[in-house]
Amino acid sequence: MKSLLPIRILYLAAAAYDGLLGLLFIVAGPQVYRLAGITPPNHWGYVHFAAGLLVLFGFMFLRIALRPVEERNLVLYGIFLKICYVATVGWYWVNGGVPDMWKWFAGADVVFAFLFFWSMVILESAAAEKNAA
Repeated sequence: MKSLLPIRILYLAAAAYDGLLGLLFIVAGPQVYRLAGITPPNHWGYVHFAAGLLVLFGFMFLRIALRPVEERNLVLYGIFLKICYVATVGWYWVNGGVPDMWKWFAGADVVFAFLFFWSMVILESAAAEKNAA
């Protein structure tokens, strides 16, 4: 079986990225908005809820990193998360603009989406190989 180390590293990086980003917005959301020069929403609950979801996805990515073949069914949810974020930012970028901070995150998520898709192909192949043995 091919080494799954690159896939484990990918999902550890995704867990750290989304988990720590979520925690950052939970504990220091006002400071992040201020530093980025972005007007915050009318209620911090919007930010905290989205940030909490990022932390949750961070835990999901950690599960994939620890048991990639067994948890490969979760990869599709990670792909959908990234597509939803990129589509949302892309829509607002094209139709009226969006602050630069969100564009950088969307760029990272495009890369993650492609890598997650790549990993899904590898993991399905590894699962088929494991089941054939």
